[in-house]
Amino acid sequence: MHSKGRSSRRSYPVWDYHWAPKHLVDRASAGLARWVQVIGSIATNVDRYINACDYDLEGSVIGHTILQYACNGAHTKALRMKFSTMTERELRFAFQKLDSKTELPLVDAGKCRHELDWLYGINLSRLLTESALRQGRGYATLSTGRVQGPTLGFVVEREEEISCFVPVPFWTIEATIVHDDKTYSLEYEKDKITSKAKAKSVCDECKDVLLDVKAIESREIQQYPPYPFDLSSLQSEAYRYFGYSPARTLASAERLYLDALISYPRTSSQKLPPDIGYAEILGGIASCTAYQRLVAKLMTRGYLRPNNGPKNDPAHPAIFPTGESPKRPLSGGEAKLYDLISRRFMATFADSSLKTSSRIILTHNNHRFFLSGSRVIKMGWIEYYRPYTLDDARPLPDFRIGDRAKIQGIKTVEKFTQPPHRYNPSSLLKKMEDANIGTKATRAGIIDLLYARGYVREERMSASDLAGEVTDTLSTYCPLIIDSSFTANLENLMQGIQNGTASRRGVLVEALDHLRPIMLALAENEEEIGSQLSDVIVTQRAEDVTFDTSCPKCGLKLAVVRSRGSGKRFIGCNGKWQTGCNFTLPLPQFGNLTLLKRRCSACGFQMVQARSRGRRPLVSCPRCYATKAREVKPGSSKSKIPIQIPREALAAT
Repeated sequence: MHSKGRSSRRSYPVWDYHWAPKHLVDRASAGLARWVQVIGSIATNVDRYINACDYDLEGSVIGHTILQYACNGAHTKALRMKFSTMTERELRFAFQKLDSKTELPLVDAGKCRHELDWLYGINLSRLLTESALRQGRGYATLSTGRVQGPTLGFVVEREEEISCFVPVPFWTIEATIVHDDKTYSLEYEKDKITSKAKAKSVCDECKDVLLDVKAIESREIQQYPPYPFDLSSLQSEAYRYFGYSPARTLASAERLYLDALISYPRTSSQKLPPDIGYAEILGGIASCTAYQRLVAKLMTRGYLRPNNGPKNDPAHPAIFPTGESPKRPLSGGEAKLYDLISRRFMATFADSSLKTSSRIILTHNNHRFFLSGSRVIKMGWIEYYRPYTLDDARPLPDFRIGDRAKIQGIKTVEKFTQPPHRYNPSSLLKKMEDANIGTKATRAGIIDLLYARGYVREERMSASDLAGEVTDTLSTYCPLIIDSSFTANLENLMQGIQNGTASRRGVLVEALDHLRPIMLALAENEEEIGSQLSDVIVTQRAEDVTFDTSCPKCGLKLAVVRSRGSGKRFIGCNGKWQTGCNFTLPLPQFGNLTLLKRRCSACGFQMVQARSRGRRPLVSCPRCYATKAREVKPGSSKSKIPIQIPREALAAT
């Protein structure tokens, strides 16, 4: 189903829209007509209708619109089936407990979200794209929206902080002692010294001196078990340990859900209710040899109580394994994610871990040095969550108060204050969640869209010049669209629709009252906006295909070239048309290609990245790949290389 504005291609702003089956308003979707007809024919002469779509905002809207448009208005009398896993046991139970209560507030909230996204996106994105297109310098798809705008604003703001950052020098003291033939690093009492002369004075006064063990401090630290996974924390952990993007994690989790191996992943809950059957689930995952001993140890506790977190979701519990056995071999990514979820589930039932944190204080005159260490004295939940825990144990020498230790080496090290870190997909998703923009189901897609539009590059997200220009334009003419607090307020209003404290019409009216003057201001300045955007687009388009590395044969620039015959891309030399240079290198043939600033550590050539939706970005060195490709005979069983080489790129590499 699709919402469609009734307007010509070049008329905007657009305020008029209606809900209709997509094939009626989009010629490219004509094939969907048969699906609607088939659903409608099956749904005739039936005794009842049941909406068994996923029980969330999107699932409710999808089920509602199918029943309305394909089943001749059956949405008014349909029953609701609610479940969180695809196991036969829960599906049967859900079928026996069908809900007859209307879910119109949930549907209205979901429809309102679609309508706002459409009204903001279609108007602002169309104006940005067409204002640049009318300059006659080529086409580029530009987009923004009530969630995409502030999300891009976060990245651009961080980029500006980094570019404006002025590093300030400071000095640290690095010192070591030797005890029982082991070398230990000391921490000086001041982690930053602002003067080089002061730092040198410390070194001079403490060189080769005997330090006195003045005190030994020790305390026990109890670490509670982790909370069960909600979608955001699962995406964060998968990025930390596997490098998976939020979108890839969600895609893998959905496949595990459809295979009845885990519960519904689109949840914001950190709670595991007792009615999911803790013992039965643990008994099920114990069929995996890797979990048998851990499950057996948990079952001897006599009680099972998870360490539930504070976040709740009225629709679904936290993510948990169902205990079902896989019916097919899991792919590498799915197997890793399933292991992470299963171990997290077990860890939530375990005891707290206990470790000691110790510090030895050593002195000389007015100078103090520290030796810090820690060790785990009770594993608790850590045993269940390995290998997804960091081993930060640091042993300390066996000192007593009054002992002495000679400094073996001491020196000053000049350092500089560092700018804030760039966002990565995981930290940006967390920023969106903290700012209450987007939903657990849409945030990952917004981040992927920033890459697809050419607004950001690299894993550590660097904002492009185009991102800066789009954000500057929006800041000048419609600052609300990049104001995260405005978007968060809309999110709260839509939550109010779901709770019954706000109306769909009222929220739309308020949003349009803000959007109308914005669009009028943009339309009045369309030519100026288009001129600025097109200049940046042309510059970025050239940068996106031109390498910093010069051709090793003729010294001219290398660029991304497309074969006229096959359409495949490869690296070619600009000298081909000037000097006849035929130097070429292969490139990946899938995904959006980005030329990175990084250089290959082996040969120094500029690295490239190919990014596809749902797949981990492929970063490679074209020159090293070409060398490897020549070494592997064509047709060899070892020739499993994911880069397709155009015929033009096989010559003179």
